[in-house]
Amino acid sequence: MYVFIAGGGRTGAQLASQLLAQNYQVRLIEHRRDLLTRLHHELPTEVIYEGQATDPTILKQAGLEKANVLVACSNDDAANLVLCYLARTLFNVRRTVARINNPRNAWLFDQNFHVDETINHADVMAHLIQEEMSLGDMMTLLKLRRGRFALVEEKVPPGAKAIGKELKELGLPDQCVIAAIIRHGQITLPRGGTKLEEGDEVLAVTDNDGARELAKLLEPPSRNNL
Repeated sequence: MYVFIAGGGRTGAQLASQLLAQNYQVRLIEHRRDLLTRLHHELPTEVIYEGQATDPTILKQAGLEKANVLVACSNDDAANLVLCYLARTLFNVRRTVARINNPRNAWLFDQNFHVDETINHADVMAHLIQEEMSLGDMMTLLKLRRGRFALVEEKVPPGAKAIGKELKELGLPDQCVIAAIIRHGQITLPRGGTKLEEGDEVLAVTDNDGARELAKLLEPPSRNNL
């Protein structure tokens, strides 16, 4: 996959480095001289293209038309919107991802500017806080289907409601599926008649609503009484 990154700040540089480590083809475009000096110390020279990312001529020279994904992560929201629009309308890039620097501008980042996905740090932090408060000790191991589902893990504490109950009796929603149970270091593929025991590590594939229901069943009594 070929990923085109516009913006060579810390976010863009780190993203490029991680994608290169995963064997992606990467091109990063940046025009600021101070950042270019640092980038040439952190990334392979052939990855970096020096130029103004909002100039269609420069984008063509940099090879944007070959990209599968554009990531617009400059520190200028207007520039990120223009980049997504140009990427889709002039260069037929299939997917666009844009960074939102000012949360008040979030309403602009939609299909009118051909923005497919956004990175809004305020929303991310709010979501993490909400998830931490609602899911207790549950750990998210992996996000699936653009974040709609996740693979989560939680250890069954003493006194949890789910202890001694068969999985089919837990009343979990259809979108919450217990995929495995780790017990005494051994992994078990659960069935409807499987009962949970104290100390079990439960792995489940679920959406946010299902995760909250599962967390209620696996929380300790002290939290139930709060």
